[in-house]
Amino acid sequence: MRISSKLFINTSITVIFISIIGGIGFYYINNVVNISLLLTKLETKPILKINDLENTAWERWLILIEHSNISDYEIMLELEDKIIKLDKQIEIKLAEINNIYSKAEAIKHIKTLNSFKVNWVQFQQVAEQILLLSQNFTKKDALDLIVKDGKTTYKKAIYNLRELIIQHSNNIATLNNHVSQIRWDATNLIIILIGLLILSSIIFGSFIIKQILKQMGGEPSEITNIIRQIAAGNLNIKSNNATGIYANIQTMVHDLKKVIADIIKVSQGLTSDEQNVIPTAKYQGDFIKIKQALTKAAVELSNITAQKNAQNWIKNGQAELNEIIKGEQNITSLTKNIIDFLCEYAEAQIGLFYILQNDMEQPYLQVISGYAYIASDNRSNSCLIGEGMVGQAALKKETIYFQQTVAECPNIIRSGLSNIVPRHILLLPCLYENSIKAVLEIGFARKPSDIKRDFLELVLLDIGIVVNTSNSRSQMQRLLQQSQQQSEELQSQQEELQAQQEELRQSNEILEERTKDLEQQKAEIQDKNDALEISKIKMEKAQAAISLKAKELEMANKYKSEFLANMSHELRTPLNSLLILSQLLAKNNNNNLDAKQVEYAKTINSAGNDLLTLINDILDLSKVEAGKVEIQWEEVSLIDLLSSIEQKFTPIANEKGIQFYLNIADDIPKTLVTDGQRIKQIINNLLSNAFKFTSEGDVKILIQRPTKIPTDIKELKPTISISVIDSGIGISEDKQQTIFEAFQQADGSTSRSYGGTGLGLSISRQLAHLLGGELTVTSEKNKGSVFTLYLPSKSDLPSKSALKTISLSSEPSLLTEEYQSPKDILQIDDRDNLSASDVTILIVEDDRKFSNIILELAKDKGFKCLLAEDGLTGLKLAEEYKPDAIILDIGLPKLDGLSLMRKLKDESSTRHIPVYFMSAIDQSINAKKMGAIGYLIKPISMEKLIEVFKKIEIFINKIVKTVLIVADDELNKHEIMDLVADKDLKIEVSVTAEDACKKLLAMTYDCVILDMDLEQGHGSKLLEKMQQETGQPCKIPIIAYANRNLTTEEEALLVHCSNKIPIKSVLSPESLVDETSLFLHQIEADLPSNKRKMLYMVHDKKAVLKNKKVLLVDDDERNIFALATILENHEVEVICGMNGKEGLELLKQHDDIAIILMDIMMPEMDGYEAIQKIRTQKKYEKLPIIALTAKAMKDDKIKCIEAGANDYLAKPVDTDKLLSLIRVWLS
Repeated sequence: MRISSKLFINTSITVIFISIIGGIGFYYINNVVNISLLLTKLETKPILKINDLENTAWERWLILIEHSNISDYEIMLELEDKIIKLDKQIEIKLAEINNIYSKAEAIKHIKTLNSFKVNWVQFQQVAEQILLLSQNFTKKDALDLIVKDGKTTYKKAIYNLRELIIQHSNNIATLNNHVSQIRWDATNLIIILIGLLILSSIIFGSFIIKQILKQMGGEPSEITNIIRQIAAGNLNIKSNNATGIYANIQTMVHDLKKVIADIIKVSQGLTSDEQNVIPTAKYQGDFIKIKQALTKAAVELSNITAQKNAQNWIKNGQAELNEIIKGEQNITSLTKNIIDFLCEYAEAQIGLFYILQNDMEQPYLQVISGYAYIASDNRSNSCLIGEGMVGQAALKKETIYFQQTVAECPNIIRSGLSNIVPRHILLLPCLYENSIKAVLEIGFARKPSDIKRDFLELVLLDIGIVVNTSNSRSQMQRLLQQSQQQSEELQSQQEELQAQQEELRQSNEILEERTKDLEQQKAEIQDKNDALEISKIKMEKAQAAISLKAKELEMANKYKSEFLANMSHELRTPLNSLLILSQLLAKNNNNNLDAKQVEYAKTINSAGNDLLTLINDILDLSKVEAGKVEIQWEEVSLIDLLSSIEQKFTPIANEKGIQFYLNIADDIPKTLVTDGQRIKQIINNLLSNAFKFTSEGDVKILIQRPTKIPTDIKELKPTISISVIDSGIGISEDKQQTIFEAFQQADGSTSRSYGGTGLGLSISRQLAHLLGGELTVTSEKNKGSVFTLYLPSKSDLPSKSALKTISLSSEPSLLTEEYQSPKDILQIDDRDNLSASDVTILIVEDDRKFSNIILELAKDKGFKCLLAEDGLTGLKLAEEYKPDAIILDIGLPKLDGLSLMRKLKDESSTRHIPVYFMSAIDQSINAKKMGAIGYLIKPISMEKLIEVFKKIEIFINKIVKTVLIVADDELNKHEIMDLVADKDLKIEVSVTAEDACKKLLAMTYDCVILDMDLEQGHGSKLLEKMQQETGQPCKIPIIAYANRNLTTEEEALLVHCSNKIPIKSVLSPESLVDETSLFLHQIEADLPSNKRKMLYMVHDKKAVLKNKKVLLVDDDERNIFALATILENHEVEVICGMNGKEGLELLKQHDDIAIILMDIMMPEMDGYEAIQKIRTQKKYEKLPIIALTAKAMKDDKIKCIEAGANDYLAKPVDTDKLLSLIRVWLS
């Protein structure tokens, strides 16, 4: 047999085996392609259809919700048309899916789809009910049905669709496993066939190998090596430039390797949902069909995955946004949360949220929130509708997209590593019921994708709804407040109208009666006219005599007043030196007096004070006799009155070992219309005498209805009696009337054991007459006395409705029970069980009933309480316990509220404590100037008290305080900011008065610092505008700062504005730091060292007086010596003058005088004239002058101030008060 035949046979066998291997490979590859086509047709295509159906159902659900939320009838009709169209689309899509499931293998899918149809029909039935409710405008019922049945049936139907998707996903996984098994079987079979090919080649080729080698002329080892590797399953064969069989084998292996690689790649992509898995190899022959099938499956899979990811991304964004915007939020927080989320989710670099404002004549868009946005003075944060690109987006109600170059872009977003320019801008209008509500401006460094734009446009409706809801909520709250206020006003007006109608009816009845009387009197009058004519002549003569007597009486009163004033001056002048020098000796600062000498000095000082009291009583008596005492009618609480009296006299009773009782009958009214100050003065005088003349036994106060009354009081029923009963020495019957005369004594002997009654009883009886009552006495010698004050409980006085009342709760009945002792306070408050973590409030109030109400309410709010009933005790508790807040009354015994406030603010350890005033008198402006956080005028309702504690709690928990600085000069602005800057302080700046007013109306500041040089010296314009406000701005404390002397006009304006606005003027950086820390309640220990040093300079009492030069002008050498000694002890240089003329000469010689103490009554030139001459000199317009006078009449202070004095002190001078005044005016 020829070699060619042998080779032909051998080649034929090899070709046969190779064909078999190729056929088997093609068979398995064809199976893979068929499976891929099946995957596309039966699994992938239904998933797309189901996703589309779910999206349509979701849109149907959203439109149903929207229909239930709106009231516009036209939009409701449009939504109903959309619902009909969507229902038809759902039916069509269900039919398409059903057609895909027509084969027998889709029975499970058809069953799940039928479940969806059943559940969807249930949902449509509920939806029809919801739609019917919404069409009838019962929106709340429609929404309730949506939340209950609608949401449940919708979720059941959607669950069926998602179950279908899961089934298809499981089928895809199964087919993928099948493909992997086919690949594995093909590989094993090919390996076996290749093994058989090798075996047959060896058998058939062994007998011709020699001939073949001879015929081929070369070594076929490389062919053998390739076949061996193919048999081992290794297809990674290196190619060379072989020809013939060798080359064909290499081509076959190469093509087979590409086919297997692409099959693996597509199969893995199908299992892992990868995108863009496309065969890349070049095929020939039938392999091209394999490539086409694989490419089609990969492309469809990539599209499905991309759509699914995009839809999931949008839905997740909507869900997260819904979580962010749900709940009640104010508009600022809401918009900030929305813009932050959208920019972060869409990967934007900058964002602005414009909100529509309708509070002006023309609506405009205002920036309310931003993301990565840096505000600038060069750019406006608002625009009108149609103005700019933002305004155009709002006008057209359409999304606007535009690009800008780097040079055009005003914003650069800076981070630590890069600068980004947002060149691509999206303007997105937010609508509600086709009305613009807001505009979003979002900037991207790169062009945003369509998915991001679709997402942003899709959420605009939700944002429009939530913004409209927030605005509606705010408007509803405002309208509710207005409605409540109008309702209260209407009710008050109705009550007034009813009262007026009743008064008119009564007036008509009286008028009718008087008309009848007038007709009868007309005839009588005619008869009397003749008699009157005769008596007229007599009366004219008598009138002339009376006028003469009146003039004589007027002159007598004038001489008496002048005598009393001069007598007061002559007594006070030596008394001034006596008191000052005796006080100095009693203090014994140099320790050069023994104990007995100190006691002598104290005795002298005490006697001097007794003499001063006597002088004041003489003046009081003269006022009463001259009829110059004004009675202040008011409604007085008897319980409060007795409480204050008991508090004053209990220590005296304890000291003398006398029992002290206060009893009130149960039929006595709780309040009395009288002058509270005068009645207290009468009872104090009676009790002072009772304790004075009683050495053992008891003293009682008894209030009851009298069984008999003096003849001066006509009616018994409306009268009450206040009796002071003692078991003292008693008064003989013949002396019982003389004791009511001035300086009379019951015992006039030289061996008497007790003094006289002074002027007290005489003044008390005359005050009782002014009050419409009487004062009587009944007594027996050595058996005690009973002084009884009779007062009318009802009279022709102002009606109770016209008087102030202080009533917070029902008062306890008081039936012959003793009052609560002051020592019981220790058992009421919490001073014995305080801890470091407790929030403590100090209550300083002398009205025990009212203080108990405040204390109970404070404890209900979680506060621990300290209680004080006088100013000195309150000061001591504040310094010892350092409470977190203080509630303070003004009219306090021992130390009034304003003086206590002044002492608290002078101490660095207590000046930061917030103080809230509650008083019956209006001193709100002065209190707020001193740093009070609030002021309430009695009567006070329980609602207002609750608001007080809320404000105190907010103030205590408030860490960061806010200050508004109004200044346009850069140097002044930075100087002020450097002076007040602190870590817990937020500073805002306005450069114009108009801008400052807007900010003050928009938000609440803790303090305002006004540069008086604002707008070229017209900073006072802001004060004028604020004075016209009636709301919150006029309550904010203002510090008017000028590093210069103020002009006369500016000072006049500050004085005028201070009547309404709490305003302080400061002329130095140290004073600015002091006043700022006062209003912001900053703890001095927490301030920087430079600020603490400034505060020390301001508050150091010794430093204020040290080395200052004082001009003392007085004609009494004793006064000069006493006052100069006091001042020199405080390192003050004193220059003395004996009269006004000498004082003017000394003032010319000494230009560095810091303050003048000017006596009034002096020879040659009195104090009035001297002060006026000083004020005429321009350089002394601001020089502080304190007037000193021994005159103590009512008009003396007014005359001193009108003459030009800054302040006034009456002699004898209280040295502590004098030093305090000097410090005030020097600082």
